[in-house]
Amino acid sequence: MGGNGGRCYDWETKVAAARDHVENGMAKTEFMARHGIASVAPLERWCREYRAGGPEALRPRPKGRPRGSKSKPKPEPTRERELAEQVAYLKAKVAYLEKLRALRAQKSRDAREAPSSDCSRGGDTGSTTS
Repeated sequence: MGGNGGRCYDWETKVAAARDHVENGMAKTEFMARHGIASVAPLERWCREYRAGGPEALRPRPKGRPRGSKSKPKPEPTRERELAEQVAYLKAKVAYLEKLRALRAQKSRDAREAPSSDCSRGGDTGSTTS
């Protein structure tokens, strides 16, 4: 039985009923009685599908959401790939350290130049003679 309370009919029953009506011209009430079908609605649907696609159109279709493709596991990193990643990391580290060294050198140069430049500009020497 289906989830909606209706009956489920196997593929052979559907094909036989649709074939009897479509090809042999059997009356709906007659093939309902012959095949034990409770309602006209599924018969009409089966006949419509049979006319459109033949017996294969009445085959049961899979229910629910189709299975998705499984994600492929990441391939194991090769030795070359590991070495390339290590080289990239070390290059970035060297660039960072060079920049840090340059900034520290600039800071120490600025610190050495700052006191001598105050005296040469004729700034206040700190004496209070008036």
